[in-house]
Amino acid sequence: MTIQTSTLINGVNVDQLVTTVNAIQQNPALARFQFRAHNEWSEGGHSRTTIQGFYGAGQEDTSRSRPLILEGDEPPVLLGGNAGPNAVEAVLHALASCLAVGFIYNAAAQGITVESLSFDLEGDLDLRAFLGLSEAVRPGYESIRLTYRVKSDAPREKLVELCNYVQKTSPVLDIIRNPVPVTVSLKD
Repeated sequence: MTIQTSTLINGVNVDQLVTTVNAIQQNPALARFQFRAHNEWSEGGHSRTTIQGFYGAGQEDTSRSRPLILEGDEPPVLLGGNAGPNAVEAVLHALASCLAVGFIYNAAAQGITVESLSFDLEGDLDLRAFLGLSEAVRPGYESIRLTYRVKSDAPREKLVELCNYVQKTSPVLDIIRNPVPVTVSLKD
């Protein structure tokens, strides 16, 4: 009898990760994904986004039996009720989450054990463009600063090298750093 065990590093099944990478190398079409979200306004600055199905690995994914719910709102100073983070705060979450998964997965693939990993982010924004008071400033973040802390068995130089690699491969960091074509249309 053969007993097959999985190599788990940082909670990541490294054997499955390698299998996935190899499958995509052999069939690049498996790398094409389409993620979807549906948002409904509630009242004031509050809206709710539901996320459930997506297309990936060559098929529609139905692994989520229930939708994931994200609340969005504004703080009272911006006329909201704090029912959730505002959209620009959600961008900071998305960036940190993407970098964290990239860091942990790549560390696992390299055999690096991570005991703890944390990110602190700050984004600077001038509301005058959002409020229609200025065309001289952009409505989005002017800058984002991120620091990270990691406790690991790897030397500092290896962790910096790993983080530099993760930055090159992060989908969310790429979305923030580079323009993405977006189409907006009104449905009947």
